[in-house]
Amino acid sequence: MSAPEHEDDAPQTQTDPFEGVPQQLRDALERRGFTSLTAVQQAVVEGASTDRDLRISSQTGSGKTVALGLVLGRAFLEADPLPKSLDGPRALIIAPTRELATQVADELHWLLADVPRVRVEVVVGGTDMRADYRMLRNPPAVLVGTPGRMLDHIRGEALSCADVTTVALDEADRMLDMGFREDLEAIIDALPASRRSHLVSATFSGAVRGIADKFQTDAVHLEGTQLGQANADIEHVVQLVDFRERYGALVNALLLTLGEQVLVFVAKRIGAAELAEKLGEDGFPALPFSGDLSQAQRTRTLSAFRSGTIQVLVCTDVAARGIDVPDIAMVVHMTPPQDPDDYTHRSGRTGRAGKQGKSLLLVPPRAQHFVRKLLSAARVDASWQSVPSASKVRKTITKDLRRDLHARLDSGAEIDEKTLTYAKSVLEKRDPVQLVATLLTMAEPRLPREPMSVRPIDAEPPREDDGRGSGRRWGRKGPRRGHPGKRKFYKRKPRD
Repeated sequence: MSAPEHEDDAPQTQTDPFEGVPQQLRDALERRGFTSLTAVQQAVVEGASTDRDLRISSQTGSGKTVALGLVLGRAFLEADPLPKSLDGPRALIIAPTRELATQVADELHWLLADVPRVRVEVVVGGTDMRADYRMLRNPPAVLVGTPGRMLDHIRGEALSCADVTTVALDEADRMLDMGFREDLEAIIDALPASRRSHLVSATFSGAVRGIADKFQTDAVHLEGTQLGQANADIEHVVQLVDFRERYGALVNALLLTLGEQVLVFVAKRIGAAELAEKLGEDGFPALPFSGDLSQAQRTRTLSAFRSGTIQVLVCTDVAARGIDVPDIAMVVHMTPPQDPDDYTHRSGRTGRAGKQGKSLLLVPPRAQHFVRKLLSAARVDASWQSVPSASKVRKTITKDLRRDLHARLDSGAEIDEKTLTYAKSVLEKRDPVQLVATLLTMAEPRLPREPMSVRPIDAEPPREDDGRGSGRRWGRKGPRRGHPGKRKFYKRKPRD
């Protein structure tokens, strides 16, 4: 066979999207429908070593849990085969909330399904301790849990840590915010000195780096996206609105996203319950989600949100960790978050799995310069817009309906003969213009309630100190002392 005359004629070698992934993990990924790895998953495959501590960072929703699973799976496959009966887990994964722990366990369960003798279990608060005891009599290779419940089992000697070779902290910043520092340090003290210690997070604050430096040795930092980098699939919008008219702005935003999943953030648990109840009275299927709920209630609420039974989930910052719903169309911030990391985590609930999302900040006029500094520190370019008027909401809904009509007509979709025959008979008896106008009126969606009238407020021009350079002046909970915009628009957020 002669060589190709031109370089362009040479056969192209296809790149293996799972190059470097062990066969057992590759099979699991393909069964799950993966056709390629995300940036953070590719980073751990190319740069992770089974004998190094890792700091894995990437934007929310980018596949960090699977990235961690690839690290664990390869470590198990490269080590000596596990015995049939274990004295204790080989890997501990610690997560801040029940939902996140359960989500992590679910992801690792399918990913490690083909790794010999590796079973994944989860222990979280709010569940029957006796079920945990029965499970721990035959310990799993991988145990995922919340700090409090895991420490209870360690102190009660139901959980042996003597054989732990790997520990991973997932979203350590949230665990510190929730007051779990002492629990984390107590768990770490119970582990063997010789082990691998990994951190997984969308952001690494100074407090997290501090605890990381204490329990990691010569850690390698692997990034899927740069720390603080905005998710390109999210549209960031700020609407200035009088504090007393925030509900009207929320109603209008929900009317423009009818039929889609929306996550609404509030500052306090009681606010979540009150807002969900008010939305329900106005015809929007909504439920609150906070630490006040029992585990059974939290599970039912999340299930209703995932299935689309409810459109709106109203939650606090802490409770939202672990909400992994790929189809959230919009995140609404009823009050500004306290710092850039919080904004990154909040907004990262939308724009997942390559789908477009929207992050909407409802901001009182006096807080706009604070928010400009916050967004600058989060490296987010936001569009400052007026709250849509009631008439604009109606016009937009009508315009969307007509756009969908034209798209359907242009698609050439087949219509059954019976329907076409009936359409012809109606056209013969009715005025075509009157008929189409009537059908368009009937096709208008029935709104849960009428749009609300909200007074428009124009944004002030940015100040000189609102530029990106101000992002370096932030402390853990907002601008440091002496800088404009120090926390004065809302109280310190409660622990959930």
